[in-house]
Amino acid sequence: MTFSVHGLAVSRGVAIGRAVLMASSRVDVAHYFIEPQQAEAEIERIRVGRNAVVDEIHRLQASIAQMGPKEAPHELTALLDVHLMLLQDEELISGVKHWITERSYNAEWALTTQLEVLSRQFDEMEDQYLRERKADLEQVAERILRYMKGVPSPVAPPPSKRKTQQDLLLDDSMDVPLVLLAHDLSPADMLQFKQSVFAGFVTDVGGRNSHTAIVARSMDIPAVVGARSASQLVRQDDWVIIDGDSGVMIVDPSPIILAEYGFKQRQGELERGRLQRLRHTPAITMDGQKVELLANIELPEDAPAALKAGAVGVGLFRSEFLFMGRRGDLPDEDEQYDAYVRAVKGMEGLPVTIRTIDVGADKPIDESVRDEAHLNPALGLRAIRWSLADPAMFLTQLRAILRAAAHGQVNMLIPMLAHASEIRQTISLIDYAKAELDNRGIPYGPVKLGAMIEIPAAALTLKIFLKYFDFLSLGTNDLIQYTLAIDRADESVAHLYDPLHPAVLRLVAETIAECNRQGKGVSVCGEMAGDTAMTRLLLGLGLRSFSMHPAQILAVKQEILRADAVRLAPWAAQVVDAEDPAALLSA
Repeated sequence: MTFSVHGLAVSRGVAIGRAVLMASSRVDVAHYFIEPQQAEAEIERIRVGRNAVVDEIHRLQASIAQMGPKEAPHELTALLDVHLMLLQDEELISGVKHWITERSYNAEWALTTQLEVLSRQFDEMEDQYLRERKADLEQVAERILRYMKGVPSPVAPPPSKRKTQQDLLLDDSMDVPLVLLAHDLSPADMLQFKQSVFAGFVTDVGGRNSHTAIVARSMDIPAVVGARSASQLVRQDDWVIIDGDSGVMIVDPSPIILAEYGFKQRQGELERGRLQRLRHTPAITMDGQKVELLANIELPEDAPAALKAGAVGVGLFRSEFLFMGRRGDLPDEDEQYDAYVRAVKGMEGLPVTIRTIDVGADKPIDESVRDEAHLNPALGLRAIRWSLADPAMFLTQLRAILRAAAHGQVNMLIPMLAHASEIRQTISLIDYAKAELDNRGIPYGPVKLGAMIEIPAAALTLKIFLKYFDFLSLGTNDLIQYTLAIDRADESVAHLYDPLHPAVLRLVAETIAECNRQGKGVSVCGEMAGDTAMTRLLLGLGLRSFSMHPAQILAVKQEILRADAVRLAPWAAQVVDAEDPAALLSA
């Protein structure tokens, strides 16, 4: 019987194949009290299990060197590093020791108890990316438990390839494609498979920034996450369709549905081929308006993918990824300088915009000193507020960025500004960093200075910002959240998170218009920039610079090439003024 399961669309395209079920990695845990004299032995059991998992990850990392970029993209390497960091996390280790020595829990019970404590901390984080790292924590704990219990890897054997009516609709000269279904997937699990093995992924849990979603996008394969009980509803070897565009999985499709999606799949493959031909085509609208398509990156190693997608620069280098997960051992000036220079050189002379560190409150660098006193971290000490509260750290980053600017065109972007006093203080510290480099005789280059517009107060005081900054960048993700008072982490109100709300659109439209009037650069670097449904609207509002994930660039470029920006302007104005903008957008 045909049925569908809905989740989150995280990587576009259609995959059709036989289901491969990954057995749940959950391990039953015994709960019992130990005698005080047994505490050291229990702690040693945990230590041995942890070290075994560390060794396993090290072996996986060693094997990556022998794999190609498609078989093991650099995102997997980074996620394995995250797992190693979590395995060595002092809060995890000390917490387990506490439950063993103070409460007399057995080792397994102590580990799962501390896992629950840390999981609650992750649940309270505002930042979606960091919140979804809870899954990584759960996975490393479960790997330790599996080792301690002697449970083998949860990977199920591959399905048989029996022929059915559906098989006849596929090319018999090719192997039957496989799709993977699991409660969740760790990077180590995914490394056991080559890119060519699975045509797509479906997981019960996860979000748009989960590691499964990240890897799926890097591999450019269809994926649906957050499909709840999908892995329990599907049987081994069932025929499955993954619609990565709609976030839907169809199980046991009829021949008609299978044929329909087979056609859609072939159309998608042809479309991707056509898009690749646009890589070197300038992004110019039908009426001759030149548009700048930039890439968002997290690490210097992301630069090749940006170039491959045809980006003409980096519009957002999220520098905080250099700081996270270091247990307070922050990167020094030379380490940051080296990373920024690698990004600049990796872009082969194209401009690179480096956003200063965007952490604090809900994104603590050092978990051991996390501030639990503030109940609303989204409105707390974060981004530029955090940097200004620690001038020594901020000056270190500023010097590194300035030094990197000697090697190419570098722009500096300041996040979450709202007050003129913050602007003046930031500029004063930049000048001070330059003076320090002058005194040390260290060369540095000129940088254009920009500000993120992600707080309504900033969008409503644009003239103050444009007095001090060379360009502005609209961070639409936070701008939507703060404008609508919507906590994206709260599922009960997440449906109200609406980029097409009239208030949001007016702030976006006014920011673009004011920058254009004053001849200042303006870009959008949030999710709206990479959403092809928003491309025509943003063009009509006068936007000529988009920054997005590299995988989205060619699709957005296609929309730009088909658009007439002058004719779109009156329509875009109507959309902004409409009571229901979504209705006009889809018309």
